[in-house]
Amino acid sequence: MTVHIRPTTTADAEACGRIIYEAFEEIARRHGFPPDFPGTEAAIALVQSLAGNPSVFGVVAEEDGRVVGSNFLNEGDAIRGVGPITVHPRLQGSGIGRRLMEAVLVRSNGAAGVRLLQDAFNVRTIALYASLGFEVREPALVMAGQPTENSPAGIAVRPMGEQDLEACDALCIKVHGISRRRDLTDALRLFAPLVTEREGRITAYTSAPNFWIANHGVAESADEMQALIVGAAAVTGAPVSFLLPTRQTTLFRWCLGHGMQAVKPMTLMTMGEYHVPEGAYMPSVFY
Repeated sequence: MTVHIRPTTTADAEACGRIIYEAFEEIARRHGFPPDFPGTEAAIALVQSLAGNPSVFGVVAEEDGRVVGSNFLNEGDAIRGVGPITVHPRLQGSGIGRRLMEAVLVRSNGAAGVRLLQDAFNVRTIALYASLGFEVREPALVMAGQPTENSPAGIAVRPMGEQDLEACDALCIKVHGISRRRDLTDALRLFAPLVTEREGRITAYTSAPNFWIANHGVAESADEMQALIVGAAAVTGAPVSFLLPTRQTTLFRWCLGHGMQAVKPMTLMTMGEYHVPEGAYMPSVFY
């Protein structure tokens, strides 16, 4: 088997998207979990958005000229985010995944830190990432649902605008110790981010309230995050989905008591700079 690693192009979107769908669907089905994507079209659309984003570096693995795997690195902010990484099901365990990871880690050399989220039931990938230098930081669950509780008085949930970027980024830095300004700028272009506002002050935001893969958010407190989740369901009229680090026990219990369901477990892993968050937060799969 001759495998070549090269940068992605927009022409790779269909092949990469199909492999992403098939690889995640196969491992999820084997462990009794639902697939991450409703179909190949959604996975292809994700790759198209990544391949067309100048803030994202991607690599593909080719076997005899055919794409058999891919990996992506979000490098718009100081902390880099890895994923999704996938290898065709028939070639998993062949070492291609390690080569795809090594390629993006070489690219990220000199960055303050690198992060990723992996499916906790996939022991093969957690072993790979640990062997490459990543450390386990947080257990997390994908949560989804449409809570019907009324929003607390005095809090407004509304669409985020460009004028909110400064305040949202300041809130992210307060909670995480890092900026995700470029990620938020991309969210304004690609999704429909929301903020909560109390007495003219932004107290929480969510970048992609109905799409947990790209959704990240922070809040001053668990109460503010709860108000954001309720408001997001009301504003969008659709189920909200996000990654919830389960160490946030107050928020976790609130979600369980208000119609949210745990979909699958994941693990936040980091390399380099890391600050324990001070406030309520949701990571995306990118970091």
